[in-house]
Amino acid sequence: MISFRNVSKKFGKLQVLDSVTLDVYPSKSYALIGPNGSGKTTMIKSLLGLVVPTSGDIVFEEKSILTDWQYREKIGYMPQIGRYPENITIGQLVDMMRNIRPSQDKIDEELIDAFKLYKIYDKKMHSLSGGTRQKVSAALAFLFNPPVLILDEPTAGLDPVSVEIFKEKITAEKLKGKLMLITSHVLNDLDELTTDVVYIFEGRIQYHNSIEALKRETNEKRLGKAIATLIQQKELLDSITE
Repeated sequence: MISFRNVSKKFGKLQVLDSVTLDVYPSKSYALIGPNGSGKTTMIKSLLGLVVPTSGDIVFEEKSILTDWQYREKIGYMPQIGRYPENITIGQLVDMMRNIRPSQDKIDEELIDAFKLYKIYDKKMHSLSGGTRQKVSAALAFLFNPPVLILDEPTAGLDPVSVEIFKEKITAEKLKGKLMLITSHVLNDLDELTTDVVYIFEGRIQYHNSIEALKRETNEKRLGKAIATLIQQKELLDSITE
């Protein structure tokens, strides 16, 4: 389990996260949804140790991440835009990542095979299309068989066949009991891939429940419509209570 405990973050006078409290569990996949600037990226970076909260704590498997950096070995991260040394080849990049963790014996090369990346191991990163970079990022995120996966806009730029391959992989890993946090503006993808929804707005968790519960509450069948209805209901409630 991962727990965000009253996590706040300020950049100067800008309050980006405001007392975020959230528990997420294995065997579940969470859709992290919110408009641009809502705090999603800062939440993810805080969990990865790339941003230090102004206050509060994040607990990973009952240990504060502020005192135990080794927890990061248990997280696979796929950024929205992968940034790699431009003159390195795909094969060299994969080898380099494996050399960083020589003690890791549970290597998962399923996506390397499914995307046929081994056929273009000699291509340098600067020559790759955006979609191929996404495939490389996806393969690296799953490479060390981590129990936690954070996927930021995972299907962006992928062709339809690759999207389906990737969706099947995500679903299979979820069924193995892994914990997943997924952000995407393609709500149809989240509807297929996630079990729970976390809606964040202006640095606060505004809603957290299962997707099925959200659909029942809003009387909608699609996640996109359910989220839109939720936002409209909240805006109406806020206008009444002001």
